[in-house]
Amino acid sequence: MLRPWKVVLGERIDSSRSMPIYLQIVHALIHEIERGRLPSGAFLPSSRELAKLLGVNRKTVVLAYEDLIAQGWLVSNGTRGTMVSDTLPDRRPAAPRSTQSAADERLDKPAFRFQPPPERPLALQGGTGVKLDEGSPDGRIFPAEILTQAYRSAIRRATRDNRLLYRDPRGAPRLRESIATMLKAERGLAVTADNICITRGSQNGIFLAVRTLIAPGDVALVEALTYEPAVAAFQACGAKVVPVRIDEQGIDVEDVERQCRAHRVRAIFLTPHHQFPTTVSLRPERRLRLLALAQQFNFAIIEDDYDHEFHFESQPLLPMASYAPDRIVYVGSLSKLMLPALRIGYVAAPETLIDAFAHGVSLIDGMGNTLTEEVAAELIDEGELRRHTRKVSQIYAQRRLAFADGLRAELDGVAEFRVPGGGLAFWLRFLDPAMLDRIEARAPALGVRFADSRSFRVGEAGDRGLRLGFASLREDEARAALAKLGKAARM
Repeated sequence: MLRPWKVVLGERIDSSRSMPIYLQIVHALIHEIERGRLPSGAFLPSSRELAKLLGVNRKTVVLAYEDLIAQGWLVSNGTRGTMVSDTLPDRRPAAPRSTQSAADERLDKPAFRFQPPPERPLALQGGTGVKLDEGSPDGRIFPAEILTQAYRSAIRRATRDNRLLYRDPRGAPRLRESIATMLKAERGLAVTADNICITRGSQNGIFLAVRTLIAPGDVALVEALTYEPAVAAFQACGAKVVPVRIDEQGIDVEDVERQCRAHRVRAIFLTPHHQFPTTVSLRPERRLRLLALAQQFNFAIIEDDYDHEFHFESQPLLPMASYAPDRIVYVGSLSKLMLPALRIGYVAAPETLIDAFAHGVSLIDGMGNTLTEEVAAELIDEGELRRHTRKVSQIYAQRRLAFADGLRAELDGVAEFRVPGGGLAFWLRFLDPAMLDRIEARAPALGVRFADSRSFRVGEAGDRGLRLGFASLREDEARAALAKLGKAARM
């Protein structure tokens, strides 16, 4: 009996692990019972004997046995000793495994069927080297002391007013009111707090909108070059996604009409302010034509206005939702203004639709993060967000021009681009697609990461290119990253 118990348990007990020894014994015995190697009714060694075999204190084994008896895995049979509960179903012994220690085991995949993730991840994964993102802010600029002060104030207010309990899935009332006021004053939306649902970032808002609007088999239109996670949201909800052509003035509304005549379209997703990824703005005449088509063919428009606040050459166009609120689900985010890590987004829509979104929140999240939402409201109401926006807009304007100079210096004759009038990213088109392939293949070894050019395309539609953000890097950091891109092109 000596060798089997040493093999069965000894390989799973490791004093260097952070888990207490008694819990390691508990888990090891449960594993052996579940695998069928300890059948129902089998007797275990006495606590004294097992302690000696394992080289541990007897009290440790006693504690493990008591825990397993309390859980129902073991039973104490008086003077006969401790045995596996005879009420447990018999299991066939599992096939022998390697003697690899439990501390080194990896849980690679489940034993049941599941939907695997895509071969290429939706988000730019972590890794070494410089990251050229798709248009994120620089989180280092936001004053840590102001954020800390806002958290303190929000916690005091929420505690005083007993707002730290479960609450409305539409979001914190104060933040909904603050965002409604901001949208009315700055973007012309005729909304109140009842038209706002707070979400965990804009992607959560997009998914809630898609889940509410789309049934399996419905057709949804997207721009041929677009935001890949939005396409994935449609596909996850069972939609048939159909790409629509885009050109230098945004989405091709004539192609939208052609698709509407060929399919019964339920919804369209677009980014009219700064088209993602190309950065162009949808012209007013096309906006009005698109709204006429939405009325004619009775489809919803999901308008993703992800970086409305940043414009450097002229005033931004008003959102389409400002003049057609009953046709549009307007998705926005505070991530570009504050910090992406705070995960504050919102959806503006008719009240009955907001109720449906709130039901979706209650299913997948219960409610949002009350404290973070209170902090966001504090920053808006106290004017800190407005002051921060003015400050970073000046910084980003300078970085935009410096980034353009860097692109000209490193990729002249390789890629074409225009300096965007707003937003936080450039769109690069390559004169030779093979050169783009070489850059993408060589860049990781040089220590620079960016989103795959395929991530913006819907199927094989649309041109290939790179979307490179300029705001999150200081000018010296951006120059170093672009120099590596240039080196990849010249290798």
